[in-house]
Amino acid sequence: MSYRVDGLMYSYRDKMVLDGIDLQIKPGEIFGIIGPNGCGKTTLLKNLNRNLSPESGAVFLDDRDVCSMGKKEIAREVAAVPQGNEIKFSFSVRDIVAMGRMPFQKQFQGESYEDENFIDRALKDTGLLEMRDKHINEMSGGERQRVIIARALAQTPRYLLMDEPTNHLDVNMQFEVLDLVHRLSREKGLTVVIVSHDLPMASRYCDRIAMIHDHRVMCCGTPEEVLTPENMKAVFNVDAELSVDSKTGKHTVLLHGVAH
Repeated sequence: MSYRVDGLMYSYRDKMVLDGIDLQIKPGEIFGIIGPNGCGKTTLLKNLNRNLSPESGAVFLDDRDVCSMGKKEIAREVAAVPQGNEIKFSFSVRDIVAMGRMPFQKQFQGESYEDENFIDRALKDTGLLEMRDKHINEMSGGERQRVIIARALAQTPRYLLMDEPTNHLDVNMQFEVLDLVHRLSREKGLTVVIVSHDLPMASRYCDRIAMIHDHRVMCCGTPEEVLTPENMKAVFNVDAELSVDSKTGKHTVLLHGVAH
């Protein structure tokens, strides 16, 4: 059970965005896709759940081409956390989380007992049970992001796709959200794909990383293999090095400045 990307190519108005992408994402890992703005990270993520379809090449989910699968079928396996967490209507937390059960419901069918259990479990896993009746527009950015993650978890997915999940969050909220995702991956065997340009966060939480450069996979491997000073200079134009935090034992990227 895994994601596989074979020779994926995608263009916008004849401008090449992804040029022959090959990737294998292993079950239960946190897989990072990093690269500078405009390199095609978000486009690649959207191809993984068929929000976009490749011009050539293919994306396989458990050996099935996602383009041969229906949207509801994919949604039963794959949940997405988009970049923005803006919700225009003031729904309650529980109402938003309950939306995650829609791929499993027939038209005009109410929530089943099973649905209610999955919704409550998602609220509990994200620490939102006591806030279930609170309105989303009354919540902080970090709390709102937890609601979006809870909605994704209510889908009971095996794969979670996250596009810049800590964008616009305070530093403490960034750690809170990614600590939660890391815990759920380990406890539930959830495969997580995170798109990010945040090198320190990617090094800390990802098991493996694909670095995108010039619309191709420049390298793929563990943080030690990918986040070398040479690679970070070539792709991000920064003088940086991968280190180990003496307090946590986790990887971190030390940024020294613009490369010269």
